[in-house]
Formats: sequence, structure tokens, C-alpha cells
Amino acid sequence: MENIALVVGATGITGNNVATKLIDRGWVTYGLARNPQKNIANLQPVAADLLDLENLKTALKDISPTHIYITTWMRQDTEAENIRVNSLMIRNLLEALSPKKSVQHVALVTGLKHYLGPFEAYAKEGFLPETPLREEQPRLDLENFYYAQEDEVYAAAARDNFTWSIHRPHTIIGKAVGNLMNLGTTLAVFASICKETGKPFQWPGSAAQWNGLSDVTDARVLAEHLIWASTTEAARNEAFNVVNGDFFRWKWLWKKLAESFGIEAIGFDGTIHTLEEQMKNEAPVWKKIATQYALEESDLDKLASPWHTDLDLGRPIEVMTDMSKSRKLGFPVFQRTEDSFYDLFEQLRVDRLIP
Repeated sequence: MENIALVVGATGITGNNVATKLIDRGWVTYGLARNPQKNIANLQPVAADLLDLENLKTALKDISPTHIYITTWMRQDTEAENIRVNSLMIRNLLEALSPKKSVQHVALVTGLKHYLGPFEAYAKEGFLPETPLREEQPRLDLENFYYAQEDEVYAAAARDNFTWSIHRPHTIIGKAVGNLMNLGTTLAVFASICKETGKPFQWPGSAAQWNGLSDVTDARVLAEHLIWASTTEAARNEAFNVVNGDFFRWKWLWKKLAESFGIEAIGFDGTIHTLEEQMKNEAPVWKKIATQYALEESDLDKLASPWHTDLDLGRPIEVMTDMSKSRKLGFPVFQRTEDSFYDLFEQLRVDRLIP
């Protein structure tokens, strides 16, 4: 039977990578987004609004996917709204496809907020989990839109008899423009501004993150993991952590990143200097840099997400992730984190997004 993939959120960091890898493997691949891009060869775009069930039914009427990869979400002002909106997106999608009975597997990307709590209570005292984070750790006694998303997948799977996998990456490192959570590109833009203005590359986060062990998830690793879990019988109906497979300390990596830009690194000095504060007046500076170097994007807000990078780097505990469950079931992909950043920086330069 032919594999037909529907990648939901194909314009984002994860969706872009998984769509490309599926196409390379010969899958018929559709990319659903509100405003689909046409920058992936052989990706068949689907324009649809996940919050509008009738619009979805119309957009998907001639598409019968065997595998669905859900890699998108919509940020709202409160966690209650996050739950309402993001669960509705998944419920509508799976309800629109339910009559076709074509779906064999649904892969949902969430993240470590499953363990660390939602935005309103993120990594706060009283809710700090034991690390390394493991899949069997129970849900927190907090409202969390990740839990609501999972529950929608479980309910639809029981109704329509498909298998599922849940994927919980740490911070995702990869290229995307306009993404809500983009630490790698945010740091690349910040470093570029520091180089052009002579500002120091000041560590923005906490002592715990500076000194503690950490890990991240290369978008290419996550894409491989999504495909692996959706096509491996032993991985069906399971939740997985997904990281590169190595550990690092930011006090080591921060200096490496600075060296790659030829700038001065300043480490933790006893005070948190948030990126939101350090970058709040830099929009005109970035516009000038973009003009000077003929860059493709002059809007700082479309490239950098300092608020989210501050969440990651300001946590009061070290955060590392156990991935032995995937390894035991045969997932082999490993990625050196230092190279994840260097590869991203090179891609951003090639695509004229940083100098």
C-alpha cells in the first residue's frame, strides 16, 4: 500500500524537515498550513484553517493520508485558551479525516513542557521534576495544552483504530522563519548584532543553566524519529523523548558559539540579563544590518524569539533528557550538538538570513 503523508505545520522547523525526508524516501507528501510555502520540491501544499472544521473537510476531501505528522500549535494568552485552541485543532483535523478510514498512524510533537509545566507555571518551584526526564514520569497536576493534545489523539485512535506516537523534543535547533520558538536562530541573530555593534555576547540565563548539564534536539533528528516511530511496530502507541544523544554545559557551548562569530563571550555574572531586555531596542539595528548585507529578512521579530530563549536559558534547574527508551527499541540516530549549531549558522548564511 502506498504511503501518503500529511504534515501539519509544514512551514515550521520540524514540519519542513520531516516533509523533506519523507519526499526523499518516495512518500506522497502533503503539507498543510494556513499559508503554505512552496519552497520544498514535490511537497503538495494544502491551505486550511485547523480551527474551521468545514474548511478542513473541503481542503482534505481528495486526500486520504496513511500517516499524519502534527508539528504545529498556536500560542494563546492563557493556558486555558492554549488548551481550547490547540485541542480543537487536533480534534477538527482527525474528525475531518475520520470518515475516510485511511489513517494508520498519527505522530504528535509536543515537548518538555510535558514535564516542566506550561508557560504560566514553567519550571517553577514546587513543580520541578527529577532529571534526567523520563517518559514514565506522571503528568503534573496542572492544566497543560500538551496533555489536551495527547488526549485528542488517544480518543481519535480509539474511535478510528489507528496507532500513535508522542514525541517530546527538548529545544529544537533548525532553520525556520516566523517560528514562535527558535533558540538557534535567535542566538545567531543576537551574535550577529553583537559582532556588528561591538556589544558583548552576554549570557542571558540562570546559573543553573550556565553550570548544569543540558541537551537539545536537532530538527533533523526529530524528523528521523517521527518517521522511525511511525513505521516501526515496536514504537507504536508509545511516548518518546527525542534529543541529539549528547550532553553539554552552556558555559562550554556559549564560548564555542561566540568563537564561531569572532566575538567576545561573557558568562554568568551573578545576574540574569534576559535577551528580551538585551534585544528590545535592536529592531532598527537589525534593519540596518539587513540593508548593509542585503539580507532576506529585515524584520527582527520574524527571525528572533527572545522570550522563548529566555524561558529555556533561565530555568532554575539543569534539564537533560533520558532517551534510552528509543535506543532500546532501535532508534540509531545521533547528532553532535556543537555541529547542530554550526550547521544552522551556515544554512542561515547561505540563505542570506544572517551576515
